[in-house]
Amino acid sequence: MARAFAGRPDVVFADEPTGNLDSRSGEEVLGLLGRTVRHTGRTVVMVTHDPVAAAHADEVVFLADGRLVDRMESPTADRVLDRMKAFEVPS
Repeated sequence: MARAFAGRPDVVFADEPTGNLDSRSGEEVLGLLGRTVRHTGRTVVMVTHDPVAAAHADEVVFLADGRLVDRMESPTADRVLDRMKAFEVPS
């Protein structure tokens, strides 16, 4: 059984990793996360409300009220945004 250490975790959790960054820095962070997946075989679980950030994932899962309500493989920012709009509550 493989052992994970703090410096080399099997799973990296990223909560809104681009939330307070300018677009250039955000792209750099997303690139780093992507390279981590491709070159080390690690899994990155990212939570975001940003459809552009979500589009960097292999798969997006959509949660509403703590429940899985949809999933999308090979996401694009436009497709993610369209699905997110379906969750909006009218005023």
